Amino acid sequence: MNAPERLPLPDIQSTPDLRRLAIQRVGIKSVRHPVRVRSIDGTVNTTVAVVDMYVGLPSDQKGTHMSRFIEILEQHGGDLSSEGFASMFERMLVRLEADSGYLEMRFPYFLTKTAPVSGVQSLMDYDVTLRRERVAADAPVDYWLQVLVPVTSLCPCSKEISAYGAHNQRSHVTIKALVTGPVAIAELVGVAERAASCQLYGMLKRPDEKYVTERAYENPKFVEDLVRDIALELKNDARVAAFTVESENFESIHNHSAYALIELDKRCAG
Repeated sequence: MNAPERLPLPDIQSTPDLRRLAIQRVGIKSVRHPVRVRSIDGTVNTTVAVVDMYVGLPSDQKGTHMSRFIEILEQHGGDLSSEGFASMFERMLVRLEADSGYLEMRFPYFLTKTAPVSGVQSLMDYDVTLRRERVAADAPVDYWLQVLVPVTSLCPCSKEISAYGAHNQRSHVTIKALVTGPVAIAELVGVAERAASCQLYGMLKRPDEKYVTERAYENPKFVEDLVRDIALELKNDARVAAFTVESENFESIHNHSAYALIELDKRCAG
């Protein structure tokens, strides 16, 4: 007995839509996928990313092909470098026949930290976001690299007015940079940590605790100091075309956070 003839299945997504309304972003959101993030120095970080993938949909097309996003993620998402991330984005535009697109990956990134006195090593995690976007066929592709870096800040006012001691707090510094050249995740982390009263470590021995306590006391920073010092370094980095710097200081003697933000687009300067 012969098998029944298989007729082609209808492609409903490609049928015309009569409402004539373009969609700026359509695709898949919050997909978890294992990735190996390869830094420009060759370091490989194995982690799990949360991925958003969107394209623009023309006004005359009914729908996009959702399965193609997963295909692209499976093909390109496992071993990720800055070049691989760019290739994945371009593949998405070609495969979905789109003029505009948006690709974002959010993941914890681990760096090995060495304690300042004992030399003991431990891991610190940082929240990292990679984002590529093109808004139109003739528009450039923007590549944003974002890091959230926990640091210590010590209040200059508290130190000045107190007979002994000074209140300090953990601060979350977020740097979002539009990069035009190779910039390592660890570089942006270092920019934030250098600006802080002291950086954080995963593990400290007693000599290290003494060091970081005294280091913060000798290097007091307001939240305003944090964002200004970071912004100044990014402003002088030719690989950074635009940036946003935020710091939220989780106050230890107030029931609120202190907050500051600086934004600069060097493409619009002058």
